[in-house]
Amino acid sequence: MKDDHEQDHGQVPEQDPVRDPEAGASAPVVSRRSQQIQAAAPFRMLFEFLRRRAAAEAEADDQGRGEHDLLDFTFGDPHELAMPAYVEALRSAAVPRDEQWFAYMQSEQAAQDAAAASLERVVPLGWTGDDLRMTTGGFGAITVAMKAVADPGDEVVYTLPPWFLYEILAVEAGLVPVKVPALQPGFDLDLDAIAAAITPRTRVVVVNTPNNPSGRVYPPAQLTALAAILEEASARNGRRIWIVSDEPYNRIVFDGKPFHSPTQFYRHTLLCYSYGKTLLAPGQRVGYLAVPPGLPEADTLMGAIDSLQVAGGWLFPNAVMQYAVPDLERLSIDIDALQSKRDRLVGALREMGYDVASPEGTFYLWPRSPVPDDEAFVASLARRGVLVMPGTLFETPGWFRICLTATPASIEAAIPHFRAAINEAKRADPPS
Repeated sequence: MKDDHEQDHGQVPEQDPVRDPEAGASAPVVSRRSQQIQAAAPFRMLFEFLRRRAAAEAEADDQGRGEHDLLDFTFGDPHELAMPAYVEALRSAAVPRDEQWFAYMQSEQAAQDAAAASLERVVPLGWTGDDLRMTTGGFGAITVAMKAVADPGDEVVYTLPPWFLYEILAVEAGLVPVKVPALQPGFDLDLDAIAAAITPRTRVVVVNTPNNPSGRVYPPAQLTALAAILEEASARNGRRIWIVSDEPYNRIVFDGKPFHSPTQFYRHTLLCYSYGKTLLAPGQRVGYLAVPPGLPEADTLMGAIDSLQVAGGWLFPNAVMQYAVPDLERLSIDIDALQSKRDRLVGALREMGYDVASPEGTFYLWPRSPVPDDEAFVASLARRGVLVMPGTLFETPGWFRICLTATPASIEAAIPHFRAAINEAKRADPPS
């Protein structure tokens, strides 16, 4: 029987290995690491959710509606054709200028310089192109960041609800996930709980701001307090604790609210960015990993990052994407239109009786489920042709996520179904 401390610190239970019948009963087919990844709760729930979504699409097709008649608010995928300027940037970048245009490429200096200039406008710290490396989206940046500063057996602390793939990225790196619930209902960082979760094995604290799924943008007071906690704990442990700051939405902030990066409050922060959100093209994999200017360990870190990108399977964006970055940096989805969709749906849901905060950033809403069983409620919406994500997928039962990348027409079409679903829930569980 494990004690409470071990349970809180996310130990992955050992799995019975899948056996190869031709090699004998003792020979596993797959590695223990792959078994641990598949056993991770968010990973299992994600694939179960995808299975159910496919079933809903098939049912819609059987009913003669077709999957395109479903109102899909699940993933941050595009629902309209890409911006013409985006397509033109890729088309131009695909035309070779010389015989080496499609040769092996690591991190292209012109892409780094353009990315650094853009980052400086959002997080003014004096960034230059040499402070960052281009990666295969935010996935690649987070993967490399964790491995650059943490060894197998080290602990990675992150807040619930999380982006649902932090756990498997940590497990794949041989790290131990440590999960700390956010403070509800505002979903601020629980600084006391984070401090209590730190042990001598803690090496990384992941901060996701603006937060997916809650839409919370952490204010300077919280980031300052977190920095003080990590400085004290680093000194106590005799080894540095790093922040991995996951910031793919740091340009998607509403109401003129300022964005603040943990890099502005804690020097030992690795900043991860993805272009897939701002450009709404997640299938075109490009992002970067940035090390704050002037960090004494910067040269050593950059050497480690370069090596890990090669050793991890050449984790550099392809040549065309890197050539396009200077043009892509001039583009963005329409933030005002996204904010209008947020306002329309938040207002409609509140009028129906949903408990939902207005997100400060990202392109998600995070309403409370009107019934305790969020999966059952999400299923009731699916029966009406509206697809959303349950809070259990984010290890936070009782909530659900709505993605605002759907079209305005889809939002209008879905509003009556959201109303019917909550009315049904109220009838099934009338107030006492």
